[in-house]
Amino acid sequence: MTTYDVICVGAGPTGLACAMEAKRAGMKPLVIDKGCLCNSIYRYPVNMVFFTTPELLEIGGLPLVCGGEKPTRSEALKYYRKGTEHYALELRLFEKVLRVDGHDGAFAVVTETESGREEKYHGKNVVLATGYYDLPNEMGVPGEHGPHVSHYYREPHAFWNQDVAVIGGKNSAVEAALVTLLVRGADLGASIKYWVKPDIENRIKAEQIGAIFRAKIREIVRDGVVLENGNGARHVPAKQVFALTGYHPDYDFIESLGVKLDPESRKPQLNPTTLESNVKGIYLAGVVIGGKHTTEIFIENGRFHGKQIVEALK
Repeated sequence: MTTYDVICVGAGPTGLACAMEAKRAGMKPLVIDKGCLCNSIYRYPVNMVFFTTPELLEIGGLPLVCGGEKPTRSEALKYYRKGTEHYALELRLFEKVLRVDGHDGAFAVVTETESGREEKYHGKNVVLATGYYDLPNEMGVPGEHGPHVSHYYREPHAFWNQDVAVIGGKNSAVEAALVTLLVRGADLGASIKYWVKPDIENRIKAEQIGAIFRAKIREIVRDGVVLENGNGARHVPAKQVFALTGYHPDYDFIESLGVKLDPESRKPQLNPTTLESNVKGIYLAGVVIGGKHTTEIFIENGRFHGKQIVEALK
């Protein structure tokens, strides 16, 4: 029976960084993910360019070389693939973690493969780096799960010259805005990236993009969105609806491990120096540390969590 020093749940940049740091310290790590490698970045818009400079995305002491000043989604994915190969990380992709049994020094991580087969992996410590991008903040309105509704935006080509509605008023929504932007608040979100906000505001002012504020979504129908904004109900036509209302960590799964979450912020109880949770031997890394405040932690700062954890383990 193989026993790993660290089992990292989550194969995004933070989970990979944790495994790389463990490998550099002479430990034996395993990385498990229910999706593909860097599943969140894979689901970003196809032609996305990171605003941050390449060195702020680097992990494992490996340089990220890109063709321009800022790396593209494609270049980042290639970088993380090559980094994984360089460190010969042991991966179990497309396996969903069902539960974590055992205790500090003797954990058993139980997974389910794509074929439905159950697997079990033994580890001394567990690092939870599951991110948040695969759990959208749903509105709970009729029609939200229709075939023409998506909580993710990939590319605009298929919707050229078509009516499209984008629900949301923060980064994902304004970056994807094509025709009509439906904002539930009185203004665009205060946390919108400063280099994006002037562009969207100017486009709205020039009526290149329609915007309806204080929009209360009542229903999503096959040919559009039914909403209210103080002037009675109205129908906004849309062939496609992008419900870009944000995302959140898997609180239920985190709590199933015995990790305590603050009832308001949903931030986990942990040691800020070691990042060990209230459950001995279970550590947290990346955006899951921020709870509801998902804009506090990015790749740029989450990539260092592996060093903190491995230093504590040493």
